[in-house]
Amino acid sequence: MKLINKKNKNYTQIFQLFTEEEWTKSSKNYNKNVAAFFTGKKNEVFIHTDAESVTYLIGLGKSNLQNFEVQQVAVKFSQTQKDKLQSAPTLLVADFLKEKKFEEFVKGLLLGTYTYPFDKKHACWNTKFEIHFENISQKKLDAIGSKAEALANGQTACQEWLNKPANLKKPDMLSLYLKNLAKKHELKYTVFNRKKCEELGLGAYLSVNQGSAYDATFTIIEYKTTVKNAKTFGLVGKCVLFDTGGVSLKNPDNMHYMKSDMGGATAVIGTLIYAAEMKLPVNIIAVLPITDNAISEKAFLPSDVITAYNGKTIEVLNTDAEGRMILADGLSYLAKNYKTDFLIDLATLTGSSVRMFGDTCGAMFSNNDELKNLLIKTGDSTNQRVWNLPLWDIWKDDIQSDVADLKNISMKPIGDCIIAAKFLEQFIENHPKWAHLDIAGVAFGSTGYAKEKAATGYGVQLLADLIENYH
Repeated sequence: MKLINKKNKNYTQIFQLFTEEEWTKSSKNYNKNVAAFFTGKKNEVFIHTDAESVTYLIGLGKSNLQNFEVQQVAVKFSQTQKDKLQSAPTLLVADFLKEKKFEEFVKGLLLGTYTYPFDKKHACWNTKFEIHFENISQKKLDAIGSKAEALANGQTACQEWLNKPANLKKPDMLSLYLKNLAKKHELKYTVFNRKKCEELGLGAYLSVNQGSAYDATFTIIEYKTTVKNAKTFGLVGKCVLFDTGGVSLKNPDNMHYMKSDMGGATAVIGTLIYAAEMKLPVNIIAVLPITDNAISEKAFLPSDVITAYNGKTIEVLNTDAEGRMILADGLSYLAKNYKTDFLIDLATLTGSSVRMFGDTCGAMFSNNDELKNLLIKTGDSTNQRVWNLPLWDIWKDDIQSDVADLKNISMKPIGDCIIAAKFLEQFIENHPKWAHLDIAGVAFGSTGYAKEKAATGYGVQLLADLIENYH
């Protein structure tokens, strides 16, 4: 896709965007047949053809629509019209469309091209597909185009890895991808195998990995800017490639969805891609504790007592609470070995957050009001929303153990997402600006491109916007 600040005399393809208000003003310029079938409502599309061109009338809805709503319309348009769109210069008619909303429209056109398995054969990725729009300078159009493509590259990578079947994303496969990604973008890549993890004392992570047929791949990826005194973001993404529940076996009815238990990691991967392509003036330290949660004669057992990286002992009451085990070591390793301004972990962690919020938002926990407010503000602007929940010390009482410092679940059937957050708080090494995002309900669900549940891309725009605008 190219964005061009000019108009040609003739176009074979035209996009005309209307809010309901703008359509009311303009409808008199169209014949009655068009006016009878198009009103400008959100996601409405009317295709009008003549001998010279195809015109797409695209409805945006109410005139006070938010920026992310423009992206939503473009995503749906790109998804539903993909077989009709031409790789050709295209005139965009929308004099009322300001710079930010135009940017969101372009992002949506690219994001809407995703389907599994992903390739860039969609017309929008063809260099012959040009959007001609005179309302914005060429310099700004170039910047918008680069930003939209970087975001799309990050989010589609996130979706692609989350959607892959379990047999196509074994630990060695993901590690090879990450190694090549690091080489491409000149990122520092470090990986610890099982022997090295044992030497380092990453016991909580290893407890989950010990049942796997695949070697440990505890991974650290570092993006560094040349800008002095830049902020450093520490990101930890839960990366359970497939979760059987271990010995505490999950119900098999929906177990095929457990290929999605790496949603925190894929959000971090997508964010790294965006930061690297945009050369953002920040530093990012990303920790991805990669494993599966398998059943074998070596798998960890309920009643095991594990020693985590920071020396705290954990009584395992349920092996299906494995995500908080690997995150515990990921958080404490990052906090102890790197200095970061912000520490954020993301995880498809609990059914509790799904039952509480469904697919409307992620559950957020934070020990810092500044970071909390930034995440809420960013979530609202990107429509990757979060809702703050408490971290009161009273919840810590429920994870006290008779035989260890902590137990990995509460025996009460309430508030598990809060219990999990309170558990993780014990491994941040008193970091003053930490947030935990439980994204189990929003990372994988209903989408416009798949019949079954699939990857939504949640987290990439949230983190990318946060890092880009609040560094």
